[in-house]
Amino acid sequence: MKRTATAIWNGSVKEGNGTLSTQSTTLNKTAYSFSSRFENGTGTNPEELIAAAHAGCFTMKLSAVLGGAGFTPTSLETNCAVTLDNGAITSSHLVVKGDVPGCSSEDFKKHAEDAKANCPISKALNTNISMEIQG
Repeated sequence: MKRTATAIWNGSVKEGNGTLSTQSTTLNKTAYSFSSRFENGTGTNPEELIAAAHAGCFTMKLSAVLGGAGFTPTSLETNCAVTLDNGAITSSHLVVKGDVPGCSSEDFKKHAEDAKANCPISKALNTNISMEIQG
């Protein structure tokens, strides 16, 4: 399976701007710029998209791991914060909470650690990945 995306950039890095589009058209000429990446400008940025990808991938993997252990989550929620420092992604921090009937806190933590280590985005990232379990 392959998924594709296209970036178009016009101008210099600081004054220019670009758009991002995905094969699914979920992103369709979505704006990004120096301001949206390094300041508080309108638009998306690569780090935000990596955070979304990591949160989504991890959460689906956790659901699969829990299902494999005989649990059906009522809900799972993951927040991901990706840190860009000195031109490199230095960390990805996951904060997860779940409502999983019959699953103890200890088992939930064990399954979350499995998902963190084995989701495809975790495997693709060459950075420190930390996790916090809430509730």
